[in-house]
Amino acid sequence: MTRHPLTFQVLAQCKTTKAKCSRMTLPHHVVETPVFMPVGTQGSLKGIVPEQLEQLNCQIMLGNTYHLGNRPGPDLLESCGGLHNFMGWSRNLLTDSGGFQMVSLLELAEITEEGVKFKSPYDGSECLLTPERSIEIQNAIGADIIMQLDDVVSSTVSGPRVEEAMHRTTRWLDRCLKAHKRPEAQNLFPIVQGGLDPKLRTESAKQLMDRDVAGFAIGGLSGGEGKDQFWKMVHLSTDLLPNDKPRYLMGVGFATDLVVCCALGCDMFDCVFPTRTARFGCALVETGQLNLKLKSFAQDFRPIDENCECSTCRRYTRAYLHTIATVETVACNLITVHNVAYQLKLMRNIRENILKGTFVDFIFNFMDTMYPKKDFPVWATDALRVVNIDLHERGSMHKHQQVDC
Repeated sequence: MTRHPLTFQVLAQCKTTKAKCSRMTLPHHVVETPVFMPVGTQGSLKGIVPEQLEQLNCQIMLGNTYHLGNRPGPDLLESCGGLHNFMGWSRNLLTDSGGFQMVSLLELAEITEEGVKFKSPYDGSECLLTPERSIEIQNAIGADIIMQLDDVVSSTVSGPRVEEAMHRTTRWLDRCLKAHKRPEAQNLFPIVQGGLDPKLRTESAKQLMDRDVAGFAIGGLSGGEGKDQFWKMVHLSTDLLPNDKPRYLMGVGFATDLVVCCALGCDMFDCVFPTRTARFGCALVETGQLNLKLKSFAQDFRPIDENCECSTCRRYTRAYLHTIATVETVACNLITVHNVAYQLKLMRNIRENILKGTFVDFIFNFMDTMYPKKDFPVWATDALRVVNIDLHERGSMHKHQQVDC
């Protein structure tokens, strides 16, 4: 067994749901889970600088392997001792494999057993990303957690292609593990695939659990599938994956999704949503979002959130932010600081309530605040019911129910 540079200590387990609070120790910092990880691109989080992330007590953020591999490139990153040094970030980093960008952003030419062939958006040349090349770039970046290259299929695709991608993902994982040159400093996570097929997803999880890894990612979701299908695959995956290793649900960042998926047993999340919506002038609050561009905020001299202690809420008003939102570049910074603070506070509240044994009460209070008319999303109601919470019968607990996936 490899001695991974990651330790994962479960501090408290919710007695009703599958939620747990843990301490994950990585080479650069301790991470308290459940955790939301803001997404950066080329060594930066859009609209916010590393010093501000540290002030918000962000413990881990993401970098994008494809973009970093093109600019500044692995040679430069390796020469300065990795991305931590290059960007002045002393805490943890997680990098994706680069595969998702191939599908979402680029003119995809072909996926073969060798790797992903595509046209570069930088100069139009043909490129090939193989499992070995993905790991080589991530070794140069030096992230604390790195991801295998997986065969990414849209969650709306069905049929033989999904099974092909699932098995290829396992084969590519073995190539990634073999190519990994820094196992003493970087943790390689595999990615559970299988689309919306419970049999394939079960088989994928079992194949990956046969490998010696420090944690697991749940992939192939949040790509356009219905939420009713989404939560069932999350529930299935966390039932299969070990509870004593981190379970990372990729691409999830809406507040309701985070709360529900913590209850379903996930430990790590990432999404561009809080930083992207800030660039459009939208601020996150307990009841959803405030579109600060609306005229109704023109003479509103309250902070975004009177209960928020971020630097933006301590100093600036909704009226000021309304005036500059999407007009002045500083507005992006101010709203992004608040939105990241909101996400981190939400996760902190989740952790604290799991530790205190009050997570179920927290869920009821959160949902009542987010949906004051009791118009809870059907998918969230169904998902919480399988972990013994009935939103429509507060105080009534139901026995664990099996879900027909």
